[in-house]
Amino acid sequence: MTPVAALVPPRLPDPRSVVESIDSMVMFQVRGRVASVTGDAVTVQGMTAPLGALCELMPPDAKPTLARVIGFDNTRPILAPLEAISRLAAGDRVRLVSNAMSLRVGGSLCGRIIDAFGRPIDGRPLSEDLSRVVVSHTSPDSLSRPPIDQPLQTGVRAIDGMLTCGIGQRLGIFAGSGVGKSTLLGMITRGTNADRVVIAMVGERGREVNEFIQNSLGPEGLKKAVVVVATSDRPAAQRLSAAMTATSIAEQFRDDGHNVLLLVDSVTRFAMAQRELGLAAGEPPTTRGYPPSVFNMLPQLVERAGRTEKGSITAFYTVLVEGDDQNEPIADTVRGLLDGHIVLNRKLAHRGHYPPIDIPQSISRLQNQLVTPEVRESVLKIREHMVQYENSEDLISIGAYRAGTDPRIDSAIAMRDPINLMLRQNSSDQTPLADSQRLLVTLAATPPNVAAQMIADANKRTAG
Repeated sequence: MTPVAALVPPRLPDPRSVVESIDSMVMFQVRGRVASVTGDAVTVQGMTAPLGALCELMPPDAKPTLARVIGFDNTRPILAPLEAISRLAAGDRVRLVSNAMSLRVGGSLCGRIIDAFGRPIDGRPLSEDLSRVVVSHTSPDSLSRPPIDQPLQTGVRAIDGMLTCGIGQRLGIFAGSGVGKSTLLGMITRGTNADRVVIAMVGERGREVNEFIQNSLGPEGLKKAVVVVATSDRPAAQRLSAAMTATSIAEQFRDDGHNVLLLVDSVTRFAMAQRELGLAAGEPPTTRGYPPSVFNMLPQLVERAGRTEKGSITAFYTVLVEGDDQNEPIADTVRGLLDGHIVLNRKLAHRGHYPPIDIPQSISRLQNQLVTPEVRESVLKIREHMVQYENSEDLISIGAYRAGTDPRIDSAIAMRDPINLMLRQNSSDQTPLADSQRLLVTLAATPPNVAAQMIADANKRTAG
């Protein structure tokens, strides 16, 4: 007897998304002409359009180019091209396309690599079951956010044990260039127990995109991930849109009831893109050349992540600090907006300590709400050993410290190697959250000579 195929009912689009898409449509033709071009800013006369609207620049002998309204010169809209302009002259036609940017999202988007407009760049067409949503959303109401009370597994022992992250939490990864941010993001993507992963690669070098997807992310990590790419050679408006597009995709997954992991690399390049647009729109430069709109845009981006009644978005935002200065304007602003920060230390990377997470300088503000009292006490004890050794490192390294002078320093010296063994991890290894915390508790309660062998055995089991 031939089995009857199971009936799969069609997936109806979210009514809210349908209403937003209809509202963003332009029901009549609105046209104008290019008045002037200054840098990346195109001033248009003869038409008007709302802030954030999409327009089409239409040179007579070239392909039309999308642009977004970023400001006004009196009553004339100022546009920022979303694509490279091939030819453009004063008097060329301009057409209003949509009042807001939209894209198609859905479960079948997982495993795909798209650009800032939601168009596939991996050589395959998008599935027909995707629904269209508007990119720009407001953040969830503060009173509608449930408390964050469950930990999220990242598979990285240093994070799961010492800097436990909660489902719906927002953390920053602060580091200079070339310290290992992309490798750490790949480890988190492969080791997490989140249902969906959305990755925004904002302003990355073109060579690094494919390397990250193939080496850091890998086939297993890509299966449940959506990668949004806008490389450094793309116009500023497109780099800015990539982070917003990734956040919109994560929001749709969250509204479908999933726990989503959102990774934005990097929020610094997002801010630099907004700096270009702000200056082009005529804003005055303030702190280190950043106009006020940058510091207004950052909270609008990060506040969209978090937990709601339907699902959650746990977000990691990488911050590229200039010259390893942790107090530069973007790093300082983002640190105040997030629920914790993970600092990558260049000295640790030079010593071959990977991932190079500086535990004393890092913190998860919600950790105490997510772990047991036993784990909390173990974290404090190990932190105390690390800080004690760090404060006395100069004396120890030159041989000026004599053993037995201070029992706390003696204990810190004895525990240094076992602690480092626990915090070091191969990029291909993944440790379950429960195992990381169990290892942490055992380490804090074990004599140093026994702890070193115990950690080494655990590392072998993880690698195996």
